[in-house]
Amino acid sequence: MIELYTFTTPNGRKASIMLEEIGLDYNVHKIDITKDEQFSKEFIAINPNSKIPAIVDHDTDITVFESGAILIYLAEKTGKLLPTESKQRFQVIQWLMFQMGSVGPMFGQYNHFNRFAAEKIPYAIARYQKETLRLYEVLNTRLADAEYVGGDYSIADIAIYPWIASYQFMELTLDKHPHLQRWYETLQQRPAVQQGMKVPA
Repeated sequence: MIELYTFTTPNGRKASIMLEEIGLDYNVHKIDITKDEQFSKEFIAINPNSKIPAIVDHDTDITVFESGAILIYLAEKTGKLLPTESKQRFQVIQWLMFQMGSVGPMFGQYNHFNRFAAEKIPYAIARYQKETLRLYEVLNTRLADAEYVGGDYSIADIAIYPWIASYQFMELTLDKHPHLQRWYETLQQRPAVQQGMKVPA
C-alpha cells in the first residue's frame, strides 16, 4: 500500500495520475499548503524540504519525495511507463528533467507574479510569460514529430500534463500551439488522468 501526501497542485497531481495509471492501491493524505500544513513536524519527517507530493511505500519501507523521483520510483517498481532500453529510457528521462528544471519553475514563477504577488511587477510578469510561451513552443515543436513527449506514453507526459492543464488558470491559450493542444486533448481523455486530476477530492 502506498501513502500519498499531496495537494491540488500540478506537482501533486503528477503522483496521483501515475498511481492511477499503474493501478496501485493508495491512501490519500491531504496536505493543505494554504494552511502551511507542509511545515508540520509530522510532514517534515517525511519530506525535510516541506514540499508535496511525497509517498511512503509500506511494501518496501521506502519514502520518496520530489515528484520526478516519485514517478521514476513508481515506474521502476511496476515496470511501467519508463522504458528499459537505454536510448528510449533517456528520451523519457530528458523530457522529465525538462519538466522539472524548466516547465515547473518557469510556469510557477509566471503564475505567482501574474496572479498572486502582492505587488504587480511588469518586468517579472513579462519575463516569465515570455519563457512560458517559449516552453510551449518547445513542446509544440517536439509534438509535431511525436505522438507523446517521450515517444510512447510515459512518465514524461504525466509530469508535463498537469502544468499544461493549468493554461486557463494562467490566463493563456493553446490556440497557437496545435500539436501541444492535440496532445493535451488526447491525455485529457485518459480515465487515469481524469481520476488523478481529482486527487485530493
